[in-house]
Amino acid sequence: MRSLKTVCLRRLGGDRATEVKFGRWLRNAKVTATELIGQALQKTGALVENRHVLAIQDTTELNYQAHAQRTAGLGTVGNGSDKGLFMHPMLTLDAATGACLGLSGLKVWARQREENRQHWKLPVEEKESYRWLEVAGQAKEALCTAAMVTIIADRESDIYEEWARIPDAKTHLLTRICRDRALADAGKLYARIDQSPVQDIYAVAVPARPKKRSAHTAQLALRFGRVSIKRPGKCKGAGLPGSIGLTAIDVRELPGSVVGGEDPIHWRLFTTHRIETAAQARQAVDWYRQRWQVEQLFRTLKKQGLDIESSQLEHGDSLMKLAVLAIQVAAACLQLVLARDGQTGQPVSDVFDQKQIAFLSILLSHYEGRTEKQKNPYGNGQLAWASWIIARIGGWKGYPSESPPGPITMLRGLRDFAMIYKGWSLQNEMCA
Repeated sequence: MRSLKTVCLRRLGGDRATEVKFGRWLRNAKVTATELIGQALQKTGALVENRHVLAIQDTTELNYQAHAQRTAGLGTVGNGSDKGLFMHPMLTLDAATGACLGLSGLKVWARQREENRQHWKLPVEEKESYRWLEVAGQAKEALCTAAMVTIIADRESDIYEEWARIPDAKTHLLTRICRDRALADAGKLYARIDQSPVQDIYAVAVPARPKKRSAHTAQLALRFGRVSIKRPGKCKGAGLPGSIGLTAIDVRELPGSVVGGEDPIHWRLFTTHRIETAAQARQAVDWYRQRWQVEQLFRTLKKQGLDIESSQLEHGDSLMKLAVLAIQVAAACLQLVLARDGQTGQPVSDVFDQKQIAFLSILLSHYEGRTEKQKNPYGNGQLAWASWIIARIGGWKGYPSESPPGPITMLRGLRDFAMIYKGWSLQNEMCA
């Protein structure tokens, strides 16, 4: 499935017999989601040696309510009555170049609600929120050869136990603040931040987000400083410290650059990185802005891309395995998108093997035009070179004046490339 870039069993099989075989493979108890996840993480781990990487985690739901009547082994999602699964990946980027290196953590599960359970009295290991620590632990192991790891997450990951257990000499956390915490030296966090002086004002180009934000240049006021957060009274874990020292970063948009009635940008961040200058604080904010890439990953996984929620497999275990494969395809699409302008310098071998690279070279002449504007501008050792070809296969016209190809175009291109490559490989085998 990873080679054919689809979740439709009929397309994967090519014929009825092979379709049935693949369905049986997904149902086989000896094929586990854990094993498939391990293979994906191992592949990413091979690419991170001596790099500083950003490991971005988030949760998404896979809603299968449309055919829940015929599917066993699902849990509750969304409104608490729909049936489906949850997925929590850790997407990994090179901090210096922005290149996508793959997945360094992944959890897929079916939520089983327990009535009258007093969650606030439970240790974190027994809560669903433990996924943030669990997948962070996976990433630390998968990325053990990296020079530095910065784990990035949104508000749900602002968990005291995570601040206490995950960071080490080379593993840092960068998380959006969820709540107004009590400080160890008395007082509250938000008041401390608001009372601190502005240390920098700078401009940032903000891209458009449909129905949420217009594209504009935002003027941002920056504050930062060290704080010591107090252990919450409800924390039940043993061995937790009474307080933890962190850097708080506050960045908020000045009224003069806010567009119309839109909400101004305002991020409060915690990080274990030592921040001593405005430049370092701005760098941390830029790293946090990369969290948007995991949203692109989910977009490619769902209706606009692989449409994984349309799969009609009849058991949750099979759907979990399919989801593990599908998220890897979505990550490959994102790798091509982020490499498309050649700025990351990522090698083509991070995504394609040598036979696929040879076939891409053959296809290139078919998709290049006669004029320089329609030539592939990248060298064939770069992933950008392959990204250009895959985008052309996916329907992009190739002109610099055209909008750059996005993840859905890349997915179409990868899907068609995989089918053409399969036919070319079969022909070569028959003629050998």
